[in-house]
Amino acid sequence: MKLIGSVTSPYVRKVRVVMAEKKLDFEFVQENVWAPETIIQQTNPLGKVPCLVMEDGSTLYDSRVIAEYIDTLTPVCKLLPPNGRDRAEVKTWEALADGVLDAAILVRLEKTLRPSEQQSPEWIARQWSKVHAGLRVMSEDLGDGPFCMGKGHQYTLADVAVGCALGWLAFRFPEIDWRGDYPNLARLFDKLSERASFRDTVPSLA
Repeated sequence: MKLIGSVTSPYVRKVRVVMAEKKLDFEFVQENVWAPETIIQQTNPLGKVPCLVMEDGSTLYDSRVIAEYIDTLTPVCKLLPPNGRDRAEVKTWEALADGVLDAAILVRLEKTLRPSEQQSPEWIARQWSKVHAGLRVMSEDLGDGPFCMGKGHQYTLADVAVGCALGWLAFRFPEIDWRGDYPNLARLFDKLSERASFRDTVPSLA
């Protein structure tokens, strides 16, 4: 398998973490979708990463689709419950984490790609409200649990998604004091950061 992505993308990191946890071999091909010479649309017509190219040349895209598929490839470190309410809850956690990222990334794009005189403070504030609301709900739902699905004391895709979201916020928006505001999220993130899958995929501009 070949994974097309960027080392700074939190969605790509989520897939890389899952593949590491599942102990799967793959080729990682870096692609800058913002570069004029990008060829990402040859594999993903939406022009986004991550994109997974399989042995037969077929492709999967969207991190949620890829992560769910990868979890079926080996019984090692199952990250999704097989069905029912628990599975839906894990996927809801993932949707929440990805939604926080979606809003924060829109703010970054607005601030970096649009001239300052064309930026909308109201629109930026609306996106930030989603980020902060999402972090608050993450903290409330995590509570004192060791992992996002605390009742089972089990590491799941929910933790992968939340960890990647928090890591990207720390990387791109260090001024957001989510550690101080939500100590339980900080504890979870620190615990996740000790895992090899997270240590080996820390975002970097180098």
